[in-house]
Amino acid sequence: MAIKQRSKSLASRDIALSDTKYQLSVLNNSGGQEALIPAFSTEIAKYDHFPLRPTNIDILQINLGRLCNMSCAHCHVDAGPDRKEIMTKEVMQQCLDVIERYKIPTFDITGGAPEMVPHFRWLVESATDLGATVIDRCNLTIIVANPKYHDLPEFFAKHNVHVISSLPYFSKTRTDSQRGDGVFDDSIIALKKLNDVGYGMPGTGLKLDLVYNPTGAFLPGDQASLEREFKSQLKRRFDVEFNSLFCITNIPISRFMEYLIESENYDEYMENLHGAFNPSTIDGLMCRNTISVDWKGYLYDCDFNQMLDLRVASKTQHIRDFDKEALEARDIVVNQHCFGCTAGAGSSCGGEIA
Repeated sequence: MAIKQRSKSLASRDIALSDTKYQLSVLNNSGGQEALIPAFSTEIAKYDHFPLRPTNIDILQINLGRLCNMSCAHCHVDAGPDRKEIMTKEVMQQCLDVIERYKIPTFDITGGAPEMVPHFRWLVESATDLGATVIDRCNLTIIVANPKYHDLPEFFAKHNVHVISSLPYFSKTRTDSQRGDGVFDDSIIALKKLNDVGYGMPGTGLKLDLVYNPTGAFLPGDQASLEREFKSQLKRRFDVEFNSLFCITNIPISRFMEYLIESENYDEYMENLHGAFNPSTIDGLMCRNTISVDWKGYLYDCDFNQMLDLRVASKTQHIRDFDKEALEARDIVVNQHCFGCTAGAGSSCGGEIA
């Protein structure tokens, strides 16, 4: 069953799943019924990894907010045009101060559509000036959505931004079923514009990576095989090139949780995630070298914890009070959705991890 497009966010529809506490109650079977699967903490304890601890902080990932030009059915952020939460310039500056003080090498910008947030370009320029590697998680369609974004490829190239973009599949039908009518065509136009300025092309150093999310209640296939197929099909059909494909498992929260429940796939999906648990993924989990920052400046172990309002277990919980030593000594907050990152070959913002 394909995921159907949603026109509005959970929050604007004011349904039970818009409450993160309710989502957590679903994940933890808090209705009194027998638990579907063991606790994630119990599973990783078998391998001497509980409590889960960070290795170091190499990546500061900042989520500029929920505002987006699209409302994708799988979105774990519950982003959309009807969301108004965006990061202020003051909080952006606090993030930049942390990058400068601690020399954190990677500045990973996400959303929503981060490009829609005021001061986005100033933020990119400032982070680049500090010597950080800047990642922009771009939905591609924003490049063609409005004339004021048409020059984004040139802007990205000027500042050597690493562009990571979601493209669920190399066909119109499967992409539009997940992200909305016309998204595939607009994405191809945007990819061509990025190619035109050198992104994904040999010898330019301009990195363009794509993200594959399954279009239903199943785990992604082998990343290397999918990358070869994506490269072959996009080149043959559209003369589009890119560097790498990242396979990311759909995490059972927010609008993807809604899809799982409505399609009566939730129980089976959770059991499949647990059944595919791979202990060799634990060392590479993104929560171990990343700190996630929300639009208000609060800190989380990852973007998924952020969407469940599970803040870091540390005395420093806001970017203005950032204490790298304390954060690197924290216990990472885990819950049942973490089975999504440890299933099969694993899943992170950079794709497979095992």
